[in-house]
Amino acid sequence: MFLESICINDGRPENLVAHIERMRITAAHHGFTAPQPPLLTPLLPNHLTQGKVKWRIIYREEIQTVEYLPYQPKTVQSLRLVEGDPDYAFKYADRSALEELLMQKGGCDEILIVRQGLITDTSYSNVVLQQGEHFYTPNRFLLNGTRRQQLLRSGRIKEREIRATDLHKYDRLLMINAMVDINNAPCIPISSICW
Repeated sequence: MFLESICINDGRPENLVAHIERMRITAAHHGFTAPQPPLLTPLLPNHLTQGKVKWRIIYREEIQTVEYLPYQPKTVQSLRLVEGDPDYAFKYADRSALEELLMQKGGCDEILIVRQGLITDTSYSNVVLQQGEHFYTPNRFLLNGTRRQQLLRSGRIKEREIRATDLHKYDRLLMINAMVDINNAPCIPISSICW
């Protein structure tokens, strides 16, 4: 099973074309045809038409479940670097490999996954590192997120190889995903990232 999480902001889905394209690419890679997401307008409950809502779709050949969840941002103030190589090139509904790594967070709020010495992602977001006025995202990632792609296309961020040993060269780390843009992303000081 695969998962697609889409941000609905004040009743409107964000970046919907990119999410549908990711579903299509996922399905083609795994040998099936992607189902079309249901039309949003008749399904979104009235009490969820204001603010941010997570539109959660679990699918394979057919859509298995659709949920609309009021968005609850996580509070993240510290990250633990964790070595790992989970297979998350596609947005799988089964997140057990990530959950297993998350168990190593210790006293930190979240993990930052390192693969062969290179920074990738957290357990639920892509990352952007700020260096002065410039913003960089690792060119090695677990999942090529839709928000990450959108920011790269717009030129707001650039890709770069980022080694764990080079984190001290950056000012802060921002966590982005479909629900969180760079403007309202949690910001973690580099001093709050530890081994």
